[in-house]
Amino acid sequence: MKKYWSRRIRDMVPYVPGEQPKDRVFIKLNTNENPYPPSPKALVALREAADDRLRLYPDPECAALRAAIAAAHGLSPEQVFPGNGSDEVLAFCFQAFFDPDRPVCFADITYTFYAVYAEYFGLNPRLIPLGEDFSLPVAPFCTGDSGGVVVANPNAPTGLEVSREDLIRILEANPQAVVLVDEAYIDFGGISADTLVDRYDNLVVVRTLSKGHGLAGMRVGYALGHPDLMAALRCVRDSINSYTVDRCAQAAAAASIADEAYFEAQAAKVSATRDRSSAQLRELGFMVTDSKANFLFVHHPKIAAKTLLDGLRQRGILVRWFDRPRISDYLRISVGTDEEMDALYQALKELTEEHL
Repeated sequence: MKKYWSRRIRDMVPYVPGEQPKDRVFIKLNTNENPYPPSPKALVALREAADDRLRLYPDPECAALRAAIAAAHGLSPEQVFPGNGSDEVLAFCFQAFFDPDRPVCFADITYTFYAVYAEYFGLNPRLIPLGEDFSLPVAPFCTGDSGGVVVANPNAPTGLEVSREDLIRILEANPQAVVLVDEAYIDFGGISADTLVDRYDNLVVVRTLSKGHGLAGMRVGYALGHPDLMAALRCVRDSINSYTVDRCAQAAAAASIADEAYFEAQAAKVSATRDRSSAQLRELGFMVTDSKANFLFVHHPKIAAKTLLDGLRQRGILVRWFDRPRISDYLRISVGTDEEMDALYQALKELTEEHL
């Protein structure tokens, strides 16, 4: 029933988020959520913000939150743009910096929202194939004729890191275009490009508080970049909705960012569990990429990924499977608690014994 749908969306294929089941209790390792709670200071700030001031609009400029983000990255508030989750910030970036008459370059295997945004905004995507080992080839991003570059670092769903040297090569080869580095998973490994913001005026770094900070339910993300680029994002925002980050989200996010010790401890726990689980799965015969994210990207050479997906679900464990070329025989597994990952290991051990 698309009688009243606009031509712009009638044939759209939207992004499909990971399953959020309500019919039974699962071990959820399918949506890259943090298995640990957010900072206690963030919860206190959230409760304090939920008072009679909710009758008022929130600060559209997110001044306190921008100040906290700027301090954490050694930048000025004018180099910060907060939004309603990094997905919204990414969407604003695609509108603010990319034009239909110039190609936007991103990998063929990466965050699937990039392709959705490109289609929705009528852009011209140029897909760059990853190597056989899923590494990012740098040269195709350095032709100098693109209208924009988007790089997820670490990449999703592979979890692989792009080196700082490669990012610099891409930045310097594209002075005519914005290079957007999506760092949704940088909290768990790799080196952030935030220290390059003052050096390159064509760089935009996008971050989220959904992963390392455990605030997926609050929907807060942000961009870092030259003040002129942040002004472009504000122009897009204020042409759609000036109040994208609510009062409670601003308060909780600022408190979480300020609680650096808690954040670092939780991220370290997730990273340690990731590395331990990766080694265990390799012992079971799985191929596992060298993930720097809070998930594992795995493949078994003798058992189909869909078979493993269904077998895990029957055992009460959800993981993510992408029915797409080149990766349809891989599973993306979010890192849970040690107990949850032990349950995953036992289930996969049973499945490998059953199917081999």
